[in-house]
Amino acid sequence: MKSGPLLGGVELGGTKCVCLIGTGPDDIRTQISIPTGSDADATLRHIEETLRSGMSIHGPIEALGIASFGPIDLAPRSATYGNITSTPKPGWRDTPVASRLARAFKVPIGFNTDVNGAALAEGRWGGAQGLNDFAYITVGTGVGVGLVVGGRTVCGFTHSELGHVRIARKAGDAFGGACVFHGDCVEGLASGVAIAARVGGPADRVSADDPVWELVAHALAQLLNTLVLATAPKRILVGGGVAESRPELLPRIRRLLVESLNGYLDLDRLTGGIDGYVVPPGLASLAGPMGALALAADAI
Repeated sequence: MKSGPLLGGVELGGTKCVCLIGTGPDDIRTQISIPTGSDADATLRHIEETLRSGMSIHGPIEALGIASFGPIDLAPRSATYGNITSTPKPGWRDTPVASRLARAFKVPIGFNTDVNGAALAEGRWGGAQGLNDFAYITVGTGVGVGLVVGGRTVCGFTHSELGHVRIARKAGDAFGGACVFHGDCVEGLASGVAIAARVGGPADRVSADDPVWELVAHALAQLLNTLVLATAPKRILVGGGVAESRPELLPRIRRLLVESLNGYLDLDRLTGGIDGYVVPPGLASLAGPMGALALAADAI
């Protein structure tokens, strides 16, 4: 076993929650997934029971990290701090996640978005170690960005929502978009939900040579273009279920990013090479769950 404080984590996703206890990626003592149902109270009760069961075996945790789908309220002085806010997920709007779990476990709580948590995990244990400026992008059911600038996740009046930026669309792409709020934002064009809507079936069943992937890669390259020009991250990590299942997507994104910059920036000179600049997450599929433990570690 690794030494260090025993931490609890909850990666609260739109379709499943991952409850875990451990000290880091090399010391995960329990990791259990449960469905994120439409009854928020029942799901949170199930989370509490799952964590207590793990603690009965492994001992008490010293802090709990919650990496949640959003949007969420991250303003510490807000009356609704720690709540999920305007989510389209049925049954979860205005749910007080952080305050409820704080009452249940009476330990320091770290609370942030799931993608910000994953970014912090990559900085602590994964592919962004040693960097103060980087971005973690997840391409799965939705598209999210965890953006770290100066060693901290970006947060103004709320957390950033770069998966919902509007982009220059690929010529000839007439798809209306799948985002319930914005239609053809990046998430509406390139998420797993968007791909399924484009092709009429699950994204994981689409062949690697299907033309849809060029449309997806174009939208994601436009997102990277925005990140590069807005904050100049020293590395961009691209993960999530869609990206992990299609490793051939990353070379397309790199190529289209360079094309979209059109020589304005020499990424090879500035970053040491595009292949080492836009990369998979070092923690692979553990980036999300480890995000919750990273938030717990930061809360101590």
